[in-house]
Amino acid sequence: MGFIKAFGGAIEGAIGGMLADQWKDFLVPRPDITATTAISAAITQGTNAMRGSNTEGSANIITNGSKIIVPEGTALVTLQEGAITGFISEAGGFEYTSDDINSKSVFTGGGLLAATITQSWERFQFGGQPGAQHLAFYVNLKEIPNNRFGTQSEIYWDDAYLGAQVGAITRGTYTLKIVDPILFIKNFVPIQYLQSGGPLFDFSDMDNDAGAQLFNEVVSSLSGAFSHYTNDPSKGNRISKIQGDQIGFAQSLSYVVENDYQWKSARGLEIIKVAIQAIEYDATTKALLSDVQKADALSGARGNSFMQQSVARGMQAAGENPGSGGMGMAFMGMGMNAAGGVMGGMQQPAQGTPQAETIQQKPLQNAQTEQQATQEAEDPYEKLVRLKQLLDQGVISQEEFDAVKAKVLGV
Repeated sequence: MGFIKAFGGAIEGAIGGMLADQWKDFLVPRPDITATTAISAAITQGTNAMRGSNTEGSANIITNGSKIIVPEGTALVTLQEGAITGFISEAGGFEYTSDDINSKSVFTGGGLLAATITQSWERFQFGGQPGAQHLAFYVNLKEIPNNRFGTQSEIYWDDAYLGAQVGAITRGTYTLKIVDPILFIKNFVPIQYLQSGGPLFDFSDMDNDAGAQLFNEVVSSLSGAFSHYTNDPSKGNRISKIQGDQIGFAQSLSYVVENDYQWKSARGLEIIKVAIQAIEYDATTKALLSDVQKADALSGARGNSFMQQSVARGMQAAGENPGSGGMGMAFMGMGMNAAGGVMGGMQQPAQGTPQAETIQQKPLQNAQTEQQATQEAEDPYEKLVRLKQLLDQGVISQEEFDAVKAKVLGV
């Protein structure tokens, strides 16, 4: 027993035209299926060009000589007493026969699905006597969208880049795909969906307990998925990348649900893409992220520029007030190596030039004399403005500022 292929390829025109004349009765998918429907019963469609009234799925019974349509992106599975008797994933029209020796039980059209289905078919193929009736169901092979997830409280994971445990509330959606319809039907779909006249197996149905189970498993896997993603060096170990990396984070989430719940190997399901709509970090993580952002801003060339500016301002303040210890205050909070490195990074004449030799031979007293002369030529109020900036930056104390202020103003 099995199927004989009548024609393949696009079938939409055939259903509405000549097929309705040549095949007086044939089975097709229900018209009320949605993008989130995974399993639906076939229905009988007569000679009225897809305008039949039977949409309840109660006539998904095929017998010897039955004709059936398999659209693109779907698979046909036939069952007898709960056992799978046939599988078709090629688009086209087929005829079921119980006595033609040329009939086949499996049509896959080759590709990746062929190898997967072959293994599952050998494991679950029908081994009994063919009966007079079989039930026909369609399985959605496209990406099934809008599967939601969300956490009501913070989840926590260890973050390699931050070097600490972080926590957040998150929500989003994911798409999944049925990659092995035989495993999906045998190991996951409840029996009420596999009966004549059974309801649609729709992942968005709030009364679908199997769909609710998947939701709970995804939520429980989020912590591990975040940890897997942020601790993978190839991903950059950055939290900020997760929301923009639908496929990368989906791979991490798929890895965790497979490891914990065997979605692919036992149920024939796989997560394809994830869209994170929001991540709301807890207060501790927000503070940690703020500190990391500041540290990033001071790293590299930008940090060197900032340090040079700080040292220059400190030296200028010291020159304006040589008796207040301003030079020492300018370097307060900096290690001697860091201060020396920054000073060495400031623009200097090349070694061996006359300018460099003159600078090296100039006594420190002459430099201080020049600084004092510059101080006398400058506007005292501009000096106070620069000193106030140093005070605000914590380079000098309030007492030092007040002392210099009194001296500049002659109080």
